[in-house]
Amino acid sequence: MRFELATAPGDPERPNEDWASVALPAAGQGGALVLLDGVTPPAGDYACVHSVPWFTARLGGALLELSASRRDLTLAEVLAEAIRRTADAHRDTCDLSHVRTPQATVVLARWGTDEIEHLVLSDSALLLESPDGTVRAVLDDRLDRVPPEVLASLVATDALRNAEGGFFTAAADPAVAGLAVTGVTARAQVRSMAALSDGASRWVDMFGEGDWAECVGVLRKEGAQGLIDRVRTRERGETASPLMRRWKRHDDAAVVFVEL
Repeated sequence: MRFELATAPGDPERPNEDWASVALPAAGQGGALVLLDGVTPPAGDYACVHSVPWFTARLGGALLELSASRRDLTLAEVLAEAIRRTADAHRDTCDLSHVRTPQATVVLARWGTDEIEHLVLSDSALLLESPDGTVRAVLDDRLDRVPPEVLASLVATDALRNAEGGFFTAAADPAVAGLAVTGVTARAQVRSMAALSDGASRWVDMFGEGDWAECVGVLRKEGAQGLIDRVRTRERGETASPLMRRWKRHDDAAVVFVEL
């Protein structure tokens, strides 16, 4: 079994808001991975005394511990409990009802001897590679369905944030866990897995440098940092691109690659 983790801030002058980790139970028969992409709030519009990295570290730590130790819980139940714990840690000091309360996208995967469970919430990605090299991308595409003209407006986007008919992130409401994309796959049908924050997945879904199978090929050959380096190279050459005007030129990027 092989594991690779890499993460890099979009701006070295700012803290990295992504968070990723892997747990291997002592029995050696399974494990879990967690990847979070913290949502950067607009300047001056923040309702919490804690930073986004504080939030992703708290939520990520709870998710890793619960995923590994509470196998009686589904991953949706794990996410709900982790959100509840994290909210309890700052509900007395912060306005958790604010639309911009700290929040993050979520990728979870947990495997045992027979099956792999997965959960994806918002626009990070989980890739499942089969023994024949076919790659299935597990995606929550609700944010992608929001029209570009809506995303151009913070007010219009916030009206759809964690709202019916919009898109969802892990913030302060445990009920959002029931809206995540979840599933179970036989372990024998998966050769490797990769979790990508959208700062890393843009190699495929923004720049079109390859498809998901080719992305896994890069990870196997060049490692997690190799994929991030490829993204950074492409970003530096896209200064005039409409995509770079719409999105951050450089975004925090995180990758977890697991070969079973």
